[in-house]
Amino acid sequence: MNVNNVMADLERKHPGESEYLQAVREVLESIEEVYNEHPEFEKAKIVERMVEPDRIITFRVTWVDDSGEIQTNIGYRVQFNSAIGPYKGGIRFHAAVNPSMLKFLGFEQTFKNALTTLPMGGAKGGSDFSPKGKSDAEIMRFCQAFMLELWQNIGPDTDVPAGDVGVGGREIGYMYGMYKKLAREYNTGVLTGKGLTWGGSLVRPEATGFGALYFTEHMLHQAGKSIEGKTVAISGFGNVAWGAATKATELGAKVIAISGPDGVIYNPNGMTPEKIEYMLELRASNRDIVAPFAERFPDATFTAGKKAWSVKCDIALPCAFQNELTGDDAKELLASGTWCVAEVSNMGCTPEAIETFQKAGILFAPGKAVNAGGVATSGLEMTQNAQHLSWAAEEVDAKLHYIMSQIHSACVRYGEQPDGRINYVKGANIAGFMKVAQAMLEQGVV
Repeated sequence: MNVNNVMADLERKHPGESEYLQAVREVLESIEEVYNEHPEFEKAKIVERMVEPDRIITFRVTWVDDSGEIQTNIGYRVQFNSAIGPYKGGIRFHAAVNPSMLKFLGFEQTFKNALTTLPMGGAKGGSDFSPKGKSDAEIMRFCQAFMLELWQNIGPDTDVPAGDVGVGGREIGYMYGMYKKLAREYNTGVLTGKGLTWGGSLVRPEATGFGALYFTEHMLHQAGKSIEGKTVAISGFGNVAWGAATKATELGAKVIAISGPDGVIYNPNGMTPEKIEYMLELRASNRDIVAPFAERFPDATFTAGKKAWSVKCDIALPCAFQNELTGDDAKELLASGTWCVAEVSNMGCTPEAIETFQKAGILFAPGKAVNAGGVATSGLEMTQNAQHLSWAAEEVDAKLHYIMSQIHSACVRYGEQPDGRINYVKGANIAGFMKVAQAMLEQGVV
């Protein structure tokens, strides 16, 4: 395989789709050496097939707002790869959603799901609909209209969507209610992230954040360090950031910064249970601002227009959106002494930021490894649904911790360098690729 040749062909087929092309190039550059050691992969054109989604479903979503005005959005489902299991991946409601974004997320999801050790393929979906400023009734009507178009393309053995940015338990509930009505069956296995009274799993809302901290803890231990007593800056204030703040605090770290689109909260005394709970109130308000945190808690201060990375910290955890941490942000973090960065959001760092961190030799781990805890717990939810079981929180958490330890071990196995340091980007990419590639090879040209 020649990476430049593959990318030239992909750029011809997907012109201008920078996020998708960026994600593919990162993976191909990581796996090139290993791939070329397997002529059977080249003969079967595994890479050329793997970088193209199985199918992309696009549809119009028409709904009526509270003023009686008809609104139109676009919905998507990118079913990327099902070599190791049914398609699995979140649904994202955000104004920036477009096909390029969902292709890159689906591509990344394929590798992330392979890392979990669970039988799940990769997919992603969503709409350019923004829940920000919408009433519950408007969100319900949109979710119902979205599911009206999507329902025949999903199912427990076909494609199992979950939540993502802009899609939490409320939205999953509205979508499942519509699915149940249309399909005329009660099959909770068709979605994950459900409410606890109708098939949801304990620990699922906090799982991405919990898993990220379990991985970070393993990464620090591998480097002879401890998370206890370290200062942590987190971007965002939704479910993922909430889970990360909760577990970081439990592990003895001090979360001194959270952020939103409006600016950053400096929280020098760390998180308390009340502060962590208030993060959920902020998310549920649909206002998408973090400033009220400082109004509620006088020991915290708000600075408009600044990111979490402006706060001096030991560990930085991007938890909000892709490409949120730029090359300039990386330099600012390094200048203030940050020595560990773990992407909790999908592709949370730009390529420039990743290169900056890797050149500096600090600990860095990519989202496909760090944030796999969310989809891993979704897989555990699918298992519980299939077996009509409901595991205790302690059991789910123990399984999540085990899965994250296995992901870390796989990254170490494939990412250890001659000098003993671990290239977690390379390790995660190779580990995920090898599992998917082998399955594709054994299943023939389909």
